[in-house]
Amino acid sequence: MNPAQLKKITVKASRVTRKLRRRFDLAQSAMPLGRSKLRVGGASREAIALSLLTWFEVIGYTVLLEPDIALGKHQIGRSSYSDVVLSQRLHDALQKINPKKPDEAIAAAIHQVTSTESSNLLENNRRFHTFLTNGVEVEYLYKEKIVHDKVWLIDTSNLLNNDWLAIHPLTVVEGSHVHCPDVVVFINGLPLAVIVSIQPSDEQATFKEGYQRIQTYIEQIPKLFSYNTFLVIPYGNRARVGTLTSDWQEFLPWRTIDGEDFPAKGATELEILIQGIFDKRRFLEQVLHLIVFEENGSSIRKKLLRRPFCTTQYPKKSSRQGW
Repeated sequence: MNPAQLKKITVKASRVTRKLRRRFDLAQSAMPLGRSKLRVGGASREAIALSLLTWFEVIGYTVLLEPDIALGKHQIGRSSYSDVVLSQRLHDALQKINPKKPDEAIAAAIHQVTSTESSNLLENNRRFHTFLTNGVEVEYLYKEKIVHDKVWLIDTSNLLNNDWLAIHPLTVVEGSHVHCPDVVVFINGLPLAVIVSIQPSDEQATFKEGYQRIQTYIEQIPKLFSYNTFLVIPYGNRARVGTLTSDWQEFLPWRTIDGEDFPAKGATELEILIQGIFDKRRFLEQVLHLIVFEENGSSIRKKLLRRPFCTTQYPKKSSRQGW
């Protein structure tokens, strides 16, 4: 990234941050006493959320605050807190991505995507990943003939056909459990990434705290994670990324935005990770080509195949730093 590009992005980020801060304050003041979640955990958590959302908006995502949704300012196509798929957004996106497919095909694909075949979370996650990468096989009647076809969940050739959304925070209810992950990233109404931020204190202990929170979410609201591709844990200006089966040591930072240039001095791990992983083109490339499932007996491991330059401090060094 050349100096002119860097300056342009920095100016845009500053403008977005000011706008988001005003939205935070308005949403906070509008929420009834006891219902607001924006400041849970104190100023540090709010600062992390503000930084996260700034960079999502800079790279072209729609950013929504849940209080605004609760007050009816935005409609996301969610009928209750138990819904983890934004059905209307998914339906609209699939129609746009698959314009020649009849309504029956779209409905059949949505039914498959939102149905589970196993009580095993990782089996469901692997099944969904197959849909995401290979399309959803459907059959429908056309001119008195049964047609076998595919409905695609994402458009890799035209990024504008996809619906890119980040919500902060997202309340999810499953059974007797209620949790509010800090940011959930939806592509075409599907929750592909969950971000759990924590206040910075002792680095190693703090990171473990975030990892443990994610494990609690996976155990108590598992339906959110049937669709998950990435898990991200920011703390302060630092950030780590992993998958559903990553041990805490396997959550790693991201060192480069575009894979070619290392970031300018002063850029934080958090902004590098968001731009480096969630840039629309790179995000789809990683989903389609860098996620693998390894089966060993009855266990399944989901891995993100990181290129060496993404997780090393400098191109010529192989050891991971910052731990």
